[in-house]
Amino acid sequence: MKKITTLLIILLVSAIMQAQKRTQPVTGKSPIVNIKSPQTFVLENGLKVMIVENHKLPKVTFNLTLDNAPFAEGSKKGVDELCSNMIGNGTVNISKENFNEEIDFLGASVGFSSQGAYASSLSKYAGRILELMADGALHPNFTQEEFDKEKAKLLEGLKAQEKSVSAIANRIVDVLTFGKQHPSGEFTSEETVKNITLADIEANYQNYFVPENAYLVVIGDVKHKIIKPIIENLFGSWKKKSTPKLTYPNPDNASYLQINFVDVPNAVQSEISFVNSITLKMSDPDFFASVFAAHILGSDFNSYLNMNLREKHAWTYGTSAIIGSGKYVSKFRCNSAVRNAVTDSAVVEFIREIKKIRDEKVIDELLNNTKASYIGRFVMKAQQPQAVARYALNMEIEKLPKDFYVNYIKNINAVTKEDVQKAANKYILLDSMRIVITGKGSEVIPGLEKLNIPIFYFDKQGNPVEKPIYKTE
Repeated sequence: MKKITTLLIILLVSAIMQAQKRTQPVTGKSPIVNIKSPQTFVLENGLKVMIVENHKLPKVTFNLTLDNAPFAEGSKKGVDELCSNMIGNGTVNISKENFNEEIDFLGASVGFSSQGAYASSLSKYAGRILELMADGALHPNFTQEEFDKEKAKLLEGLKAQEKSVSAIANRIVDVLTFGKQHPSGEFTSEETVKNITLADIEANYQNYFVPENAYLVVIGDVKHKIIKPIIENLFGSWKKKSTPKLTYPNPDNASYLQINFVDVPNAVQSEISFVNSITLKMSDPDFFASVFAAHILGSDFNSYLNMNLREKHAWTYGTSAIIGSGKYVSKFRCNSAVRNAVTDSAVVEFIREIKKIRDEKVIDELLNNTKASYIGRFVMKAQQPQAVARYALNMEIEKLPKDFYVNYIKNINAVTKEDVQKAANKYILLDSMRIVITGKGSEVIPGLEKLNIPIFYFDKQGNPVEKPIYKTE
């Protein structure tokens, strides 16, 4: 009897917990988030500095960001990635071992890339950490030995990617969406990496690691009057220079809905992506409505695609839908991986749910839950130095209104069902989409052909090919 009673209690507790998981919390009054405006100044070389004093904790973070326009690398694609991997391996003044040893001794965190640098430490070490970060960023030590190591690692990684269906799918999606000549469409290959020399790394650094489009954001327990002269001393010698000015035509979307298929004979699942290029800026009036449309379509557990493909049919572990934004052309993409046997059926359901977000207004509960989710994340991130730095950068880089983050929650709450539907029709372009499928053609093509959607075939590099001929057993 005791065992039965215990079992009943366990079952009851389990049922209560499951009910709690299913019950959405009631949306309360929106919190007020105060994000401090930075104190700013500009060095003669063009570096823009933003300082946000926050003395609650004895910590400080430094974010150096280079807001360079995307550029194509052509036959030497991979130069910027290798350059990024090599920055921070010591400096011309400090060996790699001594540099890393001092960072560890101070209990700090420092990172570098071809797009900038990052450092975080206790505020009492702020001056030295900034000095190390500046030295690493402005005086990198590019050696043949380190170049050979990084190049070998990159080549090894590329070989591994060729066995990954998802990696192939991601590459093909961008190639077909943007084109191989576009910065967002070209891809790194063994051939392009083998073309790269140490001199190319050095030239890439000299051409693009310049202060013209650089921003240094300082947040934490520092005083403006103390840190300013230190920054001027460390970064004032950074040579003023402009990056190459290159432009690229915006890509064209497909003329009609079509399937772009890549045959991967070893695939046990099909990677399905619905994609079209877009131009969406954070300052656009429909920015939040567009983000919500993508979220409701496929990014949330309760999203249309997830509830259909995962919960209803059990065809996938999950779905995703992302709408890009920024100063440059981006893309909308929703995708999932499904079993080969249901690839054609999944395509039908994708189309059904995309039509739904375009043709029907979302229900109040789903929209309100989406708003609550975004507000909650914003409130939490507003407490993190990295997020505050990002917000300060966005204000400058994206040319946002001064009250953008002041009114962030207000603008989220102002989005209506009609706004979401309108944004979905503007950016989720079903009639101009590519359905990019990477999978085992011998198993999935017969079903796809019955959908009466035009099918075009491509190899793993995105080159058009004839329909593969499959042996019949």
